[in-house]
Amino acid sequence: MDGDRKMTSRRQPGGPLAAGNVTPLPDYSGMTLEELAAAPTVYRDDLLKGQTAIISGAGSGMGRATAFLFARLGAKVVICGRREEKLAETKEAIARLCGKEIFHSSLSIRDADQVEAFIADVFDRHGAPSVLVNSAGGQFSQEAIEFSRKGWNAVIDTNLNGTWWMMQETAKRWRDAKKPGNIINITAVVDRGMPQSAHSCAARAGVIYLSKTVSTEWAPLDIRVNCIAPGAIETEGVNRYPKDALAKFPLANPMKRFGDVWDIAEAAVYLAAPSSKYVTGSVLTIDGGMAQYGWVWPLGKPEWFKE
Repeated sequence: MDGDRKMTSRRQPGGPLAAGNVTPLPDYSGMTLEELAAAPTVYRDDLLKGQTAIISGAGSGMGRATAFLFARLGAKVVICGRREEKLAETKEAIARLCGKEIFHSSLSIRDADQVEAFIADVFDRHGAPSVLVNSAGGQFSQEAIEFSRKGWNAVIDTNLNGTWWMMQETAKRWRDAKKPGNIINITAVVDRGMPQSAHSCAARAGVIYLSKTVSTEWAPLDIRVNCIAPGAIETEGVNRYPKDALAKFPLANPMKRFGDVWDIAEAAVYLAAPSSKYVTGSVLTIDGGMAQYGWVWPLGKPEWFKE
């Protein structure tokens, strides 16, 4: 499929990026709205018809791509996130480019009361959702020894606690309504740690093992819980990293390129569709082999580790 669509991973002519063949671009933009609307997919266009999906963090990046694909495949989509204007942009673009109506609500997943009210509203207005995709999150890069208490708490609160509030509240309502459920958590590759992002690593690892645990506890409720662990994925958000460090991100995997948000969206569809009916407590890693090959240093590799 990579050759069938405009690649956003910015491969160099003649092959993948190589250590001596990197020309950093001034900007990484991810996939445009038009590309998200037109990107080919392996799935039939009515695969998710009859499903209702809640997707958090859908104002940008992987969450937005997932919202586009779920809507294109026939799901009723309800998106949420912190920034009203970005959610409205996603909603308008899906209507304009895909001819699909979706629904949105702005909230902070760090606020358990806001989450409770939002989930209640979804169940009341749209019925029991079929799937919850937790894509909302955020982090900043810093050496761990320099973390402030406020910074640490903010990252943990968003990526771990916020994800949990969404999971727990939705699961409670599935249980009370005697409906099956399916949770997909977008996390990160944590197998070898995440230098310069230790707070995010702690939170994402927490989500992974939380998911594994409740996949067992909630199996009697017919609720499946799985994770997707992306590696270096090109989104508009990667531009916040220093350019010299960013240029080396694709070199942290043996494929020597970025993945794109469509890779994650199609993985989410696999876990949402009947194709994964016997899958729970699992982590689907989409990282170009990074977990067994190298690290990403978002602030640049320290001198100590340079060869």
